[in-house]
Amino acid sequence: MPNNYAGLIAKLRETSPLVQQITNFVTVNDCANATLAVGASPIMADAIGESPEIAAISGALVLNMGTLDEADVRSMVAAGKSANLSGVPVVFDPVGAGASKLRNDTADLLTGELKLSVIRGNISEIKYIAGQSSRTKGVDAAAGDIDDPESVGRMAKALAARLGCAIVVSGAVDVVSDGRRVGFVGNGHPMLTRLTGTGCMCTALVGSFCGAHPDPFEAAVAGMLCMGIAGEIAHTKAGRLGTGSFHTALLDALSLMDAETIERMAKYRET
Repeated sequence: MPNNYAGLIAKLRETSPLVQQITNFVTVNDCANATLAVGASPIMADAIGESPEIAAISGALVLNMGTLDEADVRSMVAAGKSANLSGVPVVFDPVGAGASKLRNDTADLLTGELKLSVIRGNISEIKYIAGQSSRTKGVDAAAGDIDDPESVGRMAKALAARLGCAIVVSGAVDVVSDGRRVGFVGNGHPMLTRLTGTGCMCTALVGSFCGAHPDPFEAAVAGMLCMGIAGEIAHTKAGRLGTGSFHTALLDALSLMDAETIERMAKYRET
């Protein structure tokens, strides 16, 4: 496997970076547990009175606009600027970009005001960031926006080069680019789409790896591999029992993830 992505899980567990997350109240518990499961240390500090201070001492900052209000926006900007000054990587999840003026304005503000290391979203959200026409369906990707991985890769590569960060487009095949490389992660299971928050958990995992590894592209690939493989393992263990059991099995799989499992199960190619 290129660049030993599998080995990054051991580095993450050894480093155990502090990962600040200003995220949405629907998925905050899942994001914290996913972060812990792979060995990082979550802190869900979203109050503007402390968010810049926490960002400055963190290994990574995750900004997720899933349940957005004006106070969140102010806190995200303040924390992001503090992270930028301290050299802390910032991972942005533009949940629902394209669905409302507040979300659009916030996505535009954060991509314009902050130096981002990674942007992770579904195809509709990333198309909005790229300035392309999209058919957003609330916080989910619209069926009409689903493209083949190769065309998504070309879009992600161009956007990454323009914004100077890694772009992750989640889908049946996850696409990652930093403007030079394009990676395709084929792991995962459709049952992941039946749980609220699996996308947010992906972003939390990417943020965790960014806190332990200096290359945002490689960190993003490692995070997406972990989530996809965990989804496959969870389906094998508990998929027939329903989404509640699958949810528990997903966290179990993340907590037991290791380099050998990633190396054995990864479905990855890179151009």
